[in-house]
Amino acid sequence: MAQYTKHPVAPPPTAPERESTGHLLLRAYVILVLFVTFAHSAVYNLLGMIGAGIVLVVFTLATLAIGIPMLARNRPQPFRWRRLPWSALGYTTLALVSVAWSQWRGPTLLTWVLLAAVTVNGLFIAHVLTWHEIVRALSSAFKWILGLSLALELWVSLVIHGPLLPNFATLPDGELDPQWYWVRDNLFDGGRIQGIVGNANLLAIISLFAIITFGVLFAARARWRTTLAMWALLAAYFLFRTSSATALVCAAAAAVVLAVALIMRRASTPGARTRVYVIAIGGTALVAAAVWLVRAPLLALLGRSSDLTGRSDLIWSKVLERAGEHPLFGNGFSSPWIPTDPAFDGWIIDHGITVFHAHNMWLDVLLQLGVLGVVLMALAYVSLLWRSWFFAVDRPRWDLEAARPFSPLTLLPSLFTIVLLVQGLSESTPIMLWGWMLLVLLSFKLKSVPLVGVGERDLLFERGARQRRVP
Repeated sequence: MAQYTKHPVAPPPTAPERESTGHLLLRAYVILVLFVTFAHSAVYNLLGMIGAGIVLVVFTLATLAIGIPMLARNRPQPFRWRRLPWSALGYTTLALVSVAWSQWRGPTLLTWVLLAAVTVNGLFIAHVLTWHEIVRALSSAFKWILGLSLALELWVSLVIHGPLLPNFATLPDGELDPQWYWVRDNLFDGGRIQGIVGNANLLAIISLFAIITFGVLFAARARWRTTLAMWALLAAYFLFRTSSATALVCAAAAAVVLAVALIMRRASTPGARTRVYVIAIGGTALVAAAVWLVRAPLLALLGRSSDLTGRSDLIWSKVLERAGEHPLFGNGFSSPWIPTDPAFDGWIIDHGITVFHAHNMWLDVLLQLGVLGVVLMALAYVSLLWRSWFFAVDRPRWDLEAARPFSPLTLLPSLFTIVLLVQGLSESTPIMLWGWMLLVLLSFKLKSVPLVGVGERDLLFERGARQRRVP
């Protein structure tokens, strides 16, 4: 019978360290928060404005109830106050202070509560989860959104056999603009699909985020890679079926950034990196100029007009006109605009619906918080872009060892950031809800923990990813 000798060459084998039940519940709660944030429009369509507001309040109070005791006990680690994303917090503070001169005080206070809630949750997630856990939580939230979107589209097409209105309202007699529908019943007729979020452009961007997340997990040799590939195929199908020009441009930009980052990782000398930068920046400038010159036929191929489907003539001109009334400090914070408020009701109408944002995050910030707000927002995004880029292309190093392998997970922040910046040219989503949460979450995590697996928690084993133990 085999037995250990009195002089073993290695310690007896032990079971790998397991996560506590409390931490598993914490991760489940974070997944739920991410799902509700990214699919906030689904909650709105299901429960209405009051119900969505109640859900937001409940989750914010729950986050505070969980987070404050953890801060008091320094769990799972001391809170890094000095590493907070100060530019983003400065913008949040300016948004609250703007109530003093706001032209729409009610919307300012109401939407600032939304902004503050998203900010708190972003800081909370960055503090309590490691990089691996954040990526896996994003992956789980995206899977729920994609899966429920497919289920809802199938239910509408196979059971209802017709479009679905928000809150399951009864369809009125006569024609109704498709913009009012939650789901348009386009799954089998070739039209644009909207999923549970009720918006094709929003579903497209979420699908793109999902593809990026699944891709980095696949490259990191996460478990169940075949399942990840299937989810990525579903996300790619949604990206194709939503026919979102903005999402396709974002995908192209993310592909370019990914290619340059991978080339930069292989550059072994400063001179080689300089050459990559020159070629990448010069090539991007030439391509951007060429695209601008032939923008009209390209947009026509995508089914869009040369004014970006009415953005420049219908929306941006009116936003610039009102922003010019108070250029330095803006007219007052409101992200999104409240369509029922007299200041916005009937101001800009598209398809019979009052527009609730400027379809350009920089113009939206200029309208609301003026030049000062634009400066703070630019600082926040430039800081995030800078940190996320070097997080992706610099080899991990915290001692004399200079040959450690790159982690695929370090690519995710830079790819998410470039998607948000490109999307911000035609949408205002990057400055509110999940866009703002990603900005706060990634900025705080990059500043407080600039290395994957180092300085987070001394876990010997993280389920879901095959990784080398850090000595």
